[in-house]
Amino acid sequence: MIQRKRLKKLLRKMVDIYSPSGKEEDILDFLKTYLKRHRIPFQTQMVDENRYNLLIMPDSVNTKLAFIGHVDTVAAYDLEDYGFHEQGDNIRGLGTADMKGGCAAMIEAYLSFQELNRGHFPAALCLVVGEEETGDGADQLTKHLHVPWAIIGEPTNLIPCTSSYGYLEIQVAARGKRMHACLANREENAIEAMLRVMLHISHYMNQKQPEAVYNIRDLYSLRTGFTVAEHCEAWLDIHVPPTAAIGEMITDLEEVTLNPKSTGNTKIDHLQDNIFFNGEEKKNNINISFKTETIASGYAIPEKGPMFDTLKSIFNTSNIAWKTAAFPSHSDANQLWAAGIKPIVLGPGQLEKAHTQDESVSFDQICQASQIYLDILIKLCI
Repeated sequence: MIQRKRLKKLLRKMVDIYSPSGKEEDILDFLKTYLKRHRIPFQTQMVDENRYNLLIMPDSVNTKLAFIGHVDTVAAYDLEDYGFHEQGDNIRGLGTADMKGGCAAMIEAYLSFQELNRGHFPAALCLVVGEEETGDGADQLTKHLHVPWAIIGEPTNLIPCTSSYGYLEIQVAARGKRMHACLANREENAIEAMLRVMLHISHYMNQKQPEAVYNIRDLYSLRTGFTVAEHCEAWLDIHVPPTAAIGEMITDLEEVTLNPKSTGNTKIDHLQDNIFFNGEEKKNNINISFKTETIASGYAIPEKGPMFDTLKSIFNTSNIAWKTAAFPSHSDANQLWAAGIKPIVLGPGQLEKAHTQDESVSFDQICQASQIYLDILIKLCI
């Protein structure tokens, strides 16, 4: 059995350490000391000159599974108040749901397994960096990790996610003519042109891709004072269903951006009469560019075979109803899938509470997750 008191103490320490992407050194140092104190052997895998992944690797070359969690978080909403707060079963603080709660649950499962005198660990534990930004921790991990299965402790409310959405990151830029603010006109205004492009993209997504989720993450222009800015830029995050045709969507979005009159959106198209795209030389001097920065395919894993038999048995013994879902966000799971590893996303907490000002998680659910992870380790030894 796991030790709830020890688990809560570990979680408190982890949440109180600020570890945004790219600045994970302090939490890595803490976890190294913690594992040493509990006599759990580990390896470090360098990601850059200051950051590394922490790995607990089994001796067997035939390892079937790796537990994977990321120790970084998004930037704090309030640097004066991001730490651990407890109110009853509710634990609040940056990273409690995404995903220090899942990482703490995995570490506790390994400590509890060791105390059962079960010998060598039957699965790997990989604590990686950089998930919230570049994914460089997972990228380095997949160069050396060769296992058929992974369990990722992202917040799923303990619902196994056997499929995951794909992800597109797109940059759109407009360049017009810089001029005095009193001479502003829509024919040479990069910001005006960008707003119209965003309307076209919004219309396309709502009408043609209703199951996808898109977010205009950034929309900004040069700060030029009392002038018309010559440059405007937008970044879009698009999450697409597991089996969506990503290539077709990218092609459509590029066409919508660079040749908007092909959309058939007459309510918006008439606004484009004097706006010209794709660098063509015309009287307005506005150029629009489209760039796909990131493409991460989604996936769907059939629910059959020994791994699913093990999970279903554990859920049945724990009196947890077996139901699965698709993980709706981009995560390290997409990179693992691209590397030939089958990821199941399963962790404590709710995704809708991640990246929010009042991020929180149920401590009982963290304990339940830790027990599930421990039961998986035990089952792998049978």
